[in-house]
Amino acid sequence: MVLLVALLLVLSVTVDRVLRSRTEGQLEQRLLDRVAVAQALADQVSAQDLVDRIGGEGVSVRLTTGDGEVLTAGPQAAAPSPSATPGGPAPKPGPAAPDRVRRSGDVYSVERRLPVGELVLTTDAGGLRQTLSQVRVVLALSSLGVLVLAALLVGLLTGRLLRPLDTMTTTARSIAAGDRGRRLRPDPPDTELGRMAGAFDDMLDAVEGAEGRARAAEARVRDFVLEAAHELRTPLAGVQASAEALLLGHPGREERERLLAGVVRESQRAGRLADDLLLMARIDRGVELERGPVDLRLLAEDVAATATRRPGAAVSVGSAHGPSVVEADADRVTQVLTNLVDNARRATGPDGRVRLEVGPGGRVVVADDGPGVPAADRERIFERLVRLDAARSRDRGGAGLGLPIARGLARAHGGDLRLLDTGTGAAFELTLP
Repeated sequence: MVLLVALLLVLSVTVDRVLRSRTEGQLEQRLLDRVAVAQALADQVSAQDLVDRIGGEGVSVRLTTGDGEVLTAGPQAAAPSPSATPGGPAPKPGPAAPDRVRRSGDVYSVERRLPVGELVLTTDAGGLRQTLSQVRVVLALSSLGVLVLAALLVGLLTGRLLRPLDTMTTTARSIAAGDRGRRLRPDPPDTELGRMAGAFDDMLDAVEGAEGRARAAEARVRDFVLEAAHELRTPLAGVQASAEALLLGHPGREERERLLAGVVRESQRAGRLADDLLLMARIDRGVELERGPVDLRLLAEDVAATATRRPGAAVSVGSAHGPSVVEADADRVTQVLTNLVDNARRATGPDGRVRLEVGPGGRVVVADDGPGVPAADRERIFERLVRLDAARSRDRGGAGLGLPIARGLARAHGGDLRLLDTGTGAAFELTLP
């Protein structure tokens, strides 16, 4: 509104000055045009006819002839000549001088010596002053009306345009109070505020998604801690029971050796579980790898040879033509393949078959002829402490950390571990860059 007031003031002053300058220039030009007409007619018509022709339309004429006769015409005919000397003789005609309009108050005049005498033309600018005053009043009233109308329109338009900001404020407070599902959904969405409201909705979706993921991660961590505590409690309870039986009872030699063997077995199981939990923590934090050239074909043969020396399913190795050397941590890759082979042997039983296929480009597939994995559990088996058969023996089934550790180590290398859809048995594909 301040800017609009300044603009209207500048406009009014400019219009007033330009209009006054143009009208005054037109008055002066009219007098000069009448002088030119009089000069052209001086030798062709009589003095009285000359005065009658150039007088009128607001221009007064006063012609003083050489013999002292004064001829007048127009509204100011009785006005004295600006250059006449009262009571003195009439000036004699002389050479023509440059025409110059003189101003005295509101009266504009111009003199010209003609062969018939001295010609004086005058006009009054009083009407012009009144017209300019009326124009100023009209400009002032119009500007005031424009300001009032602008104030009303600015108030209405500002309220309408900024209403989404009030909606955003209300929505933000509702979300802060716990209503995470509130959204702006601007209409129309293609305005500046509409695009800002759309970006606000996108941000809320991202924040709500991040909050949901954080809560899910917190729930997974809580479940993981509970499962880990439960897994550790079982071997510790076995160690405690065996130790109490040794201390409180008087078992024979065979019973004592059995109890001691149970203590060792359960403590080893608790130690393996603790090592797996520590390894999972290192993987989450970023496990350090000692990379070097690794021949996956030789590594698979070593893993198969080690597994064959233990009772269980037969393990064989096959390879396709092409290079199988990658930059990786040999110990960690061996751990991944060992976990996959152990899982396959447990799934197939003593009469099953496990095969390692080494392909080019850092690809190893560990396949078995066991019962396979249900489609609904293809991704769940990579979660921590998940066993498909919760009722089976933990000694045989493990704690459910083998596959999560294997996938974590594969991704730490920049690769991945996934379950292939083969139709029969289970086939895990390890890819390394």
